[in-house]
Amino acid sequence: MNELQAIIEAFTETRNNGKMAALATVVKVQGSAYRRPGARMLITEDGHKIGAISGGCLEDDVCDIAQEVIATGKPTVVTYDTTSDDDIFWGLGMGCNGIIQVLIEPIESQFLTFINNCLRQRSVGAIATVFHTSDDIATKIGSRICGDRTGIVINQIADKFLEQRVIEDIQAALKNERSPMQSYEWDNQKAEVLIEVIKPPISLLVFGAGDDAIPVVRLAKELGWYVTVIDRRLAYATSNRFPLADAIVISSGENIGEYLTLDCYTVAVVMTHNYLCDRDILPTLLSSPLPYIGILGSRKRIEKLFHDLQQANLVLNSEQLERLYAPIGLDLGAETPTEIALAIIAEIKAVLAKRSGGCLRNRKAPIHDVRSNGSGKQYDRPNKIGSFGFMGKNVR
Repeated sequence: MNELQAIIEAFTETRNNGKMAALATVVKVQGSAYRRPGARMLITEDGHKIGAISGGCLEDDVCDIAQEVIATGKPTVVTYDTTSDDDIFWGLGMGCNGIIQVLIEPIESQFLTFINNCLRQRSVGAIATVFHTSDDIATKIGSRICGDRTGIVINQIADKFLEQRVIEDIQAALKNERSPMQSYEWDNQKAEVLIEVIKPPISLLVFGAGDDAIPVVRLAKELGWYVTVIDRRLAYATSNRFPLADAIVISSGENIGEYLTLDCYTVAVVMTHNYLCDRDILPTLLSSPLPYIGILGSRKRIEKLFHDLQQANLVLNSEQLERLYAPIGLDLGAETPTEIALAIIAEIKAVLAKRSGGCLRNRKAPIHDVRSNGSGKQYDRPNKIGSFGFMGKNVR
């Protein structure tokens, strides 16, 4: 289960038990931080935490402030400044050299319902959250506009100019599937808005229910992916062998398209250990929009597969070859089934993130993708209005 799904389920259970909760969201980061904008954590009134907004450094303090938010019903933005060297000794001890702003607000079921619908329907949505405004505008902190490719679903922004600009930027974010932070200025008024694109959870298709598929399923579930195991053998493809799998499909290779959703948020690992099965499966996968198709096996075996496919008049174009990863996995020196599974899952993650999978010490660019700062003036210092600042010693 991914983080958003876990938060939604926990909120539903909390509400059904008559309890209250608050939601903490990282809305802006300047410099280095463990999590990026959009990271969330649910805090219940009895102190339970679901999700994370840092590596564990901020959570306790955010939970304390969340109790105040639950009691008052008023959202607030908290600012954590770890850019000072003194913070390592006197403050939170993070040493991250970044400024992190966290919106803490009473939970809103309509907003989480929108996210839940996106996840369940495997559709792309966008959420614009206002986290800083001038004192004199009608739109309040925590106001949102939510929409998908069919139109706007939720609109809580009162200022018409801001509403129009945010809707335009939501449409652009949906088109580009990018999540920017935007700043707006008009008539001596200001607002900062985080625009997030909500994508369907990654769906992993594992073709082959052998013993080496078990750690692949386990590691994929650790990442919150939706995992389907496919095999023609009833004795192998069972819930006892794959208790973590979301679905198990008994099917031969030639008719898999009848049972599976093959979209651009789905990836496939072919590890049947049966040459003829692999040959039957690949034509359907190659004709789909899957961004990653990995094949387990030696180079010689894979070359024979390609040759047989060509003999069957299936000519692979450059776009299809770009999505094929064979032999499968990153070069980790993997030997055991668990190590091989790690190499496979790591390669899929790198491909989806459009990264090479190399060592971070050799990366010249920032570790995290830099979000677009949008239009209007950017603020060099965090919002001081309605926020708590942490510089050096922990002060309120």
